[in-house]
Amino acid sequence: MKTVVICSVSVPLFSGGAERLAGCLRDEFAKRGFDADVVHVPFRWYPRNALLSQALIWRLLDLRESNGRAVDLLVCLKFPCYLAEHDRKVVYLAHQFRQVYDLYGTQYSDFTASAHDTWVRDKIIGMDSRFLPTARRIFTNTKNTAGRLRRFNGIEARPLPHPPKDANRFYCAGYEPYVLSVGRLDALKRVDLLIRSLPRVSGSLRAVIVGDGPQREHLERIAHDCGVSRRVHFTGAVSDEGLLTLYADARAVYYAPYDEDYGLVTIEAFLSRKPVITADDSGGVLEFVQDGVNGHVVPPDADAMAGALDRLAADVPRCRRFGEAGYELARTITWDDVIGRLLS
Repeated sequence: MKTVVICSVSVPLFSGGAERLAGCLRDEFAKRGFDADVVHVPFRWYPRNALLSQALIWRLLDLRESNGRAVDLLVCLKFPCYLAEHDRKVVYLAHQFRQVYDLYGTQYSDFTASAHDTWVRDKIIGMDSRFLPTARRIFTNTKNTAGRLRRFNGIEARPLPHPPKDANRFYCAGYEPYVLSVGRLDALKRVDLLIRSLPRVSGSLRAVIVGDGPQREHLERIAHDCGVSRRVHFTGAVSDEGLLTLYADARAVYYAPYDEDYGLVTIEAFLSRKPVITADDSGGVLEFVQDGVNGHVVPPDADAMAGALDRLAADVPRCRRFGEAGYELARTITWDDVIGRLLS
């Protein structure tokens, strides 16, 4: 086997976890002597029928060869790229189109019970149920993602978590009095919960919030209304070096999204020897964060979060102990394991 193509979808002018995973896989295959490349098709989810058009584009793609060269392995990461034709196709599922699955019926999905929305939803679920099993093997990033696949589609998959890019570059420099939040500023990430908890936290603990997104102005207003604007710093996007430094100096990392697929922020925090504060409904994050061992797991409300923040803000030795436990877990997640399993 010599050639590998990684398939994913992309949103122009936006880069998320799946895009970074595709690039990491390409680079890791290349380090091991493979000729690897990434195929992206721009993704649109509006209007509704665009989702079905996107699926048709991938279904019409025959990626068994390119320019006369055989493609030995196809690795597909997201809906609907796994509809592509190939005899040796492996799915490494970051997540399905969640708006028609676990998010359907919640505040996080704009799919309704209208006749047209129901028709499109049924089509997507039907396509997943039909075409995912055409892969030779199906892996997911976590047990949580695998559980959704089993629950909604009756399909079994093997959890296979992956490390972040340049995992060996994360380090710990100290435990300064700030809690770090990293990620896109949208409702699913629940950064508002961190901000609302700050007035209840004793002392002068600050929050440093890395990332941008549609909720930034809303979150800035919450900080103002809560009287903590001076304790909350929105950095926007930062460089790779800047992010490593922010992780290295943090007292702890806040990451409490709603029912997250994986949550690579958790692993990045652990590699930086930082405890993680999360919520008891944060999905895949809970496969790594153990309450009282490498972080705190609390209900998703401001009082509970404030209590967890207080405990860590006042106890640097506890932060150090939790951080070391997290590091020991994170260091077992390797690219050698991921690439080996995808090739097996």
